[in-house]
Amino acid sequence: MEEIKKAILEFASASKKTRFYFKDMEKAVQEKVPGAKAREIKKAASELINEGTLIYFSTGSTTMYGLKDRCASDEPQQ
Repeated sequence: MEEIKKAILEFASASKKTRFYFKDMEKAVQEKVPGAKAREIKKAASELINEGTLIYFSTGSTTMYGLKDRCASDEPQQ
């Protein structure tokens, strides 16, 4: 789980955008941790959200994630 969390944080830090879709995060994590399943990645992301490292965005039709340090919830999408 720690390896997956590390891969998520690396992706989020290196991403050009401040917010990203789960599918993009999943693809990046699976490149670093080939055996990672979507459910494990989602659990790791949820733990990072609970720790306050990641932020979860939902507009009703779209769900996105972002690093807390890189964006604020009221900031417009870049």
